[in-house]
Amino acid sequence: MAIPLVVGIDGSEASLEAVDWAAEEAVRHGVPLHLVHAVVPDHEASDLIAAASERARKSAPTVRLSSEVLREDAASELVSKGRNAFALVLGSRGLGDLAGLLLGSVGLAVAARADCPFVVVRGGSEYRNARFGNVVVGVEDGEGNGTAVQFAFREAHVRRCRLVAVHAWNVPFGAPSEPPPPSEYAMEALRRSPTQVLDGALRGPTERYPNVSVSRQVIEGPIRQALLEAAAGADLLVVGARRRRGHVRLQLGLVNHAVLHHAPCPAAVVPQI
Repeated sequence: MAIPLVVGIDGSEASLEAVDWAAEEAVRHGVPLHLVHAVVPDHEASDLIAAASERARKSAPTVRLSSEVLREDAASELVSKGRNAFALVLGSRGLGDLAGLLLGSVGLAVAARADCPFVVVRGGSEYRNARFGNVVVGVEDGEGNGTAVQFAFREAHVRRCRLVAVHAWNVPFGAPSEPPPPSEYAMEALRRSPTQVLDGALRGPTERYPNVSVSRQVIEGPIRQALLEAAAGADLLVVGARRRRGHVRLQLGLVNHAVLHHAPCPAAVVPQI
């Protein structure tokens, strides 16, 4: 049995927009859609699930749909469901005292603890309805790229759209104007120019998904700014997340937070395997 795409709902309009997006995403990938409402006992929960289920069927009539109401802490329950999920999806705003934040407290807690890709559905209808034909992925130097890049390629493949791979770099502050004496470190740096970092990250997935058209962007400047600017014309923005050494939580850095809080389109944070 295929693992499901799980959507957390709370009755907010943002969570129903997430249901719309997730229903179509589940159909693209041929996986079931599972709606989860985690609450303290609430007599309105069944009505909320019913409304969300009807919305999912309207967005994607062929989706395989299931649902459940959980009676425990929302973040913990969603993280638990994510241990056997294709992805976890939430809306960009939630109900409750923190509804004014760009991303609710539940969403941030889930993003930091998820074992599977975590998607926050952001942006207006033009972004949620895949009108741009682009998936953007951020590529950093070092570990943690592989899973996110593979995820982004798979998304571009099922959407039959272009993949835009962005790698941004900065010259270290105070770097000497004259090159340092030759050393193993310097030679390795020369072997790993920004272009080579990007090419290396894309080589394997490009072979696996030869039909995906890839656009490469190597930019000198902050990666956060580069990704948000590229996402202005994208249907989905994808970034990776490293795991904290010795911890189960993810190391959500400035780039991850910028994407989750400010991306103009749906954004996915993909844990490093």
